[in-house]
Amino acid sequence: MLGAHLLRPAEEADLAAITAIYAEQVLHGTATYELVPPDEAEMRQRFRAVTGKGYPYLVAEAGDGTILGYAYAGGYRTRPAYNWLVEDSIYLAPEARGKGIGWELIERLIEDCTHLGFRQMLAVIGGAENRGSIRLHEKAGFQMIGTMPATGLKFGRWIDTVLMQRALGEGTGTIPDPQTYPGTILP
Repeated sequence: MLGAHLLRPAEEADLAAITAIYAEQVLHGTATYELVPPDEAEMRQRFRAVTGKGYPYLVAEAGDGTILGYAYAGGYRTRPAYNWLVEDSIYLAPEARGKGIGWELIERLIEDCTHLGFRQMLAVIGGAENRGSIRLHEKAGFQMIGTMPATGLKFGRWIDTVLMQRALGEGTGTIPDPQTYPGTILP
């Protein structure tokens, strides 16, 4: 582990660190297909869009207050039939990778989304070579559902997108009331 740290809901005060973690991945990784790092104002709008609808947004914070990584869940698509499906996103600072922090974040995110009443979680992983993210999701119970070849063009090469999915709570064992939304999520 990377020293003592805690998981907690993200706050707007964390956005400078979140923006920096994301920018590193935009510039050097394939987890996101963005090519230009968004600024903090844009990241604030995105944060508010997620948290404003009640979706969970977490940070891993070191004992000294440093943000080591973040994770959140958001809606997959806007049509009501998708209300029971969330897509996860997890980003770690370079020094936090391979230390178990990603596992703690995804485990907590799964718990929170299950508690909110979601039934499925989808991982859309940039880069079939992104073994760390694929292994993390496998460990968390996600199943490979497909690879979409050559869906992104970044760093002068085509990148595949890996799709993984896992059931939450009752999964497909029962049909939820279609007139309700999971947890506190607003239509």
